[in-house]
Amino acid sequence: MVPLSILDLSPIVEGGDAGQSLRNSLDLARYVEALGYRRYWMAEHHNLPGIASAATAVALAHVAAGTSHIRIGAGGIMLPNHAPLMVAEQFGTLAALHSGRVELGLGRAPGSDQLTMRAMRRNLLAGPDQFPQDVVELMGYFRPAEPGQRLQAVPGAGLEVPIWILGSSLFGAQLAAYLGLPFAFASHFAPAMLTEAIAIYRERFRPSEQLAAPHLMLGVTVVAAETDDEARFLFSSLQQSSLNNRTGHPGRVPPPVADFEARLDPYARAILADALGAAIVGGPDTVRRGLEDFVSHTGADELMVTANIFDHAKRKRSFEIVAEVHGGMKPATHASATRIPE
Repeated sequence: MVPLSILDLSPIVEGGDAGQSLRNSLDLARYVEALGYRRYWMAEHHNLPGIASAATAVALAHVAAGTSHIRIGAGGIMLPNHAPLMVAEQFGTLAALHSGRVELGLGRAPGSDQLTMRAMRRNLLAGPDQFPQDVVELMGYFRPAEPGQRLQAVPGAGLEVPIWILGSSLFGAQLAAYLGLPFAFASHFAPAMLTEAIAIYRERFRPSEQLAAPHLMLGVTVVAAETDDEARFLFSSLQQSSLNNRTGHPGRVPPPVADFEARLDPYARAILADALGAAIVGGPDTVRRGLEDFVSHTGADELMVTANIFDHAKRKRSFEIVAEVHGGMKPATHASATRIPE
């Protein structure tokens, strides 16, 4: 059975605040840990009123301290925003505190708009074109320090922090293949190049010390509920957020509305088709078929499920339904969870 993991954007809903969102993230992490999900990743985004995980390493420390065995990682850290040494120290600290549980996904996008990017990057010469060199530099900081080495990541040097390459285009697929790293494709918000990116990654993969064969994890939006109608209703929150973000009107996650799609003009429909064309939305049977078809079509080694649902309890229930229909995962009523082998 293809393992399932979680991507959490720590959504800030209308009427809520960042503190509650981050507490909800910990509650969700504990819940899906008991369900048997493999990984819990959080994503770096900036200047977006509906996302609370901007300080991703800090948010992950909060989640890691309140869970026991689920793997904790970034999906991802937008490396052009940071000095590689500082990222190594942050995730080296997490790995020192939570041995064997921490991993690091790296992306080359800013995770923000151009204005915000300039506010974060005081060195404006840094950018996505330097991404491959920055990845290699960062990987070097996690290797054991050599005698006389003057620059070390402390903590970080000698710690096992697996590196993943993230991507929503063909660039990430090529880099992951060249470096022999696992690849996570963002089909949950940019499915257009999915098929081509998969082919490039698998065809060009070169074995490395970290990975002997290609390993592909695909992001997929799944909104599950008791019925198809209820799921479509819950999905309207994400549809509204996606439209707002892509038309320059970001805000907190709005409550769901009935018959949202019926109100859309052709332009809005095109935006949502581009962003959420791979989403799986429905009751248990619909979700089961959708997951089976998606895995059959892509040959994914893992799925990373995400769902921005306005109501926290409904969001937890959505991930529970996914676990139930996917099979091989424990029901939420069990007091303990079995760790899925790596």
